[in-house]
Amino acid sequence: MSVKINTLEIENVKRIKAVQLAPTKNGLTVIGGGNAQGKTSVLDAIAWALGGDSFRPSAPAREGAVGDPKLRVTLDNGIVVERSGKNSSLKVIDSTGNKGGQQLLNSFIEKLALDLPRFLNASNREKADTLLRIIGVGEKLYQLEQEEELQYNRRTEIGRIADQKAKFAAELPNFPGLPAEPVSPSELIAQQQEILVRNGEIRRKIEQKEHYAHQLELAKAEYERAQREAERLSQLLAAAENNYKLACIDTEDLREESTAELEKNIAEIDELNTKIRANINRDYAQNEAEEFRKEYDTLTADIERIRGEKKALLDGAELPLPGLSVEKGELIYNGQKWDCMSGAEQLIVATSIVRKLNPECGFVLLDKLEQLDTDTLTAFGKWLEAEGLQAIATRVSKGDECSIIIEDGMSMIPEVKTEQKTWKAGAF
Repeated sequence: MSVKINTLEIENVKRIKAVQLAPTKNGLTVIGGGNAQGKTSVLDAIAWALGGDSFRPSAPAREGAVGDPKLRVTLDNGIVVERSGKNSSLKVIDSTGNKGGQQLLNSFIEKLALDLPRFLNASNREKADTLLRIIGVGEKLYQLEQEEELQYNRRTEIGRIADQKAKFAAELPNFPGLPAEPVSPSELIAQQQEILVRNGEIRRKIEQKEHYAHQLELAKAEYERAQREAERLSQLLAAAENNYKLACIDTEDLREESTAELEKNIAEIDELNTKIRANINRDYAQNEAEEFRKEYDTLTADIERIRGEKKALLDGAELPLPGLSVEKGELIYNGQKWDCMSGAEQLIVATSIVRKLNPECGFVLLDKLEQLDTDTLTAFGKWLEAEGLQAIATRVSKGDECSIIIEDGMSMIPEVKTEQKTWKAGAF
């Protein structure tokens, strides 16, 4: 059973002259009044009484007071806490009459409950750290978040590169119907060389034919000039004629082969290979883009896995409030970050986390709730009732939402209204 405040009496503390209050056990007790009347002094006095010297005001005694500061807080577990005298010495008496000290109070009083604005005003990271420390998954969750961030950043970079590669591939020229690899001109050159050799042999034979023709002419001339050598020249003539005839037969069907087509193909080989290499570069760029896309998909799967582990980690933890979670170092409640939560939701989240810190502490103190409208206060008060929690808060107001009014350091019972809030309490 969590401990709550039954009654409190305060004299000569800060701006307080004399205040008596019996907060509602379950729900919201609003301390109203104007500025500088002593509202916050009430909360400071409670925190000092229960929290110890770390909450002691720098100037605890009321200016101009004749008597010393005096505090008395009665808790519903039977413990009575008093501070009085010149040194405001602590006195703690339990329900059996045994005396205790601050150590006894610390066993069921959560210090953050005495200063809830400290949590409300903390950074988003500090709020999330507090929750994760309570449920014991902070270190593992942060490891997963760091891993997720690394994978997310890597995936973003991979996606950017994949897009660049795909764009680069799309801009490259494409020549369909060409070989996949550059064409080598060596075979064509070899064919050309073979033709040139054959053509050389043909020219040699033609030259030989021309040579024999010349010999024939010389023989005829010699025959005319030298009849005496007619027989020899006749034989020479016959031989020359025979050789000529053979040469004619040998060259009758010979024609030089043209290398023009091969020369044209060789001349076009560079242009052909340029196009082929362009196709290769385009295919390579497309393949690179596809590989980066695959890596992007793999990283996406890793991110989803990490997020699943984070969800499972938080789902398996005993969170203080349904719908409360932590994402990327920030509290999330019903899908909303802290700055998007309503005022009531922020109070509910803060109070739930403080209760989780020490379930035996059944109350919280809240200062300066004048920024919240009455509907928000009502919603928060109803939630407190449903959860069996107690909250004591201050507000610059004298409206009917106030349970007690502080004027010039004194507690005043507000005028009784026809319809009182169910969570209102007054002085006793």
